[in-house]
Amino acid sequence: MKLLKLVPDNTNIHFLKWRVPFYVVSVLLIAASLTLTFTRGLNLGVDFVGGQMIRFTFERSATAPIATVREEIDKLGFGEPTIQEFGKPNQLSIRMRLPEGSEKDPAIAERMSAKIVATVKAAHPDARLDGNDTVSGKVSGELFSSGMVALLAAMVAISIYIWIRFEWQFGVGALFALVHDVSLTLGLFALTQLEFDLNIVAALLTLIGYSLNDTIVVYDRIRENMKKYRRMPMPELLDLSVNETLSRTIVTSLSVLITLVALLLLGPDVIFGFTLAITFGIFVGTYSSIYMAAPILIWLKVNATSFVPQESDIDRQERLARERS
Repeated sequence: MKLLKLVPDNTNIHFLKWRVPFYVVSVLLIAASLTLTFTRGLNLGVDFVGGQMIRFTFERSATAPIATVREEIDKLGFGEPTIQEFGKPNQLSIRMRLPEGSEKDPAIAERMSAKIVATVKAAHPDARLDGNDTVSGKVSGELFSSGMVALLAAMVAISIYIWIRFEWQFGVGALFALVHDVSLTLGLFALTQLEFDLNIVAALLTLIGYSLNDTIVVYDRIRENMKKYRRMPMPELLDLSVNETLSRTIVTSLSVLITLVALLLLGPDVIFGFTLAITFGIFVGTYSSIYMAAPILIWLKVNATSFVPQESDIDRQERLARERS
């Protein structure tokens, strides 16, 4: 039986032919995404702006009535709650944003919390209160800062790794591709105003790892071909390398996307933002490996002889002496 190939062996797509327009579009998208992020801002979740976390166990139920509890709390008018299973199937956590003015008057948050607890217990007599904690905005702000530092540190560390494994030009290319992927994903959340919480930070870190993996595969093939085809023009060599890894890229991305789309359509609401961030990131990560990480090597003056050790004057004299003898 003949195996199905998504990408034929003789594929020869001239990706680098359109590198300039694609780069212009990508730079404009990065600028627009960063502008949108800093002007409109992200819809930060309870993890980053502070809030109330209330935990219940429903002692006479096998599973917690999450949908019912969400409807009951929605009617109280305190805003949209974040409710999810916490621990066992019959346990749940309710996270609410802190009401306005609660930083100056903690009693406001206490009254909201007491009202939520009373409402849940009245509707569900078997509900046992396991915890009622308040996270201040100051602590949450520090958590947001730490998350952003973690993203930057991961990107820099990855670039240094690429630099050591290949050369500094490859490190710059990988860093630019990562900036592209993270910026566009942040822009998506700034545009849609979907809640941005710790789950999204985890998704961005996952995206950085995926994008790097794809970029390394392309860079590794470029390095191999630079040794094999020293006289080939750099744009042609890059096209050859991308085409040779295209099958692996498409199969890997498609396999991940099948699972992600299923989660996006059928998965629980609590992980919708996480799933959307990774799904969108797979597209931009695959695109950046081809149109960001590879073409930048041309503008960084990389060619087939860039990494060939240069012969010193002494070495040349010794070589000529050996040839004469």
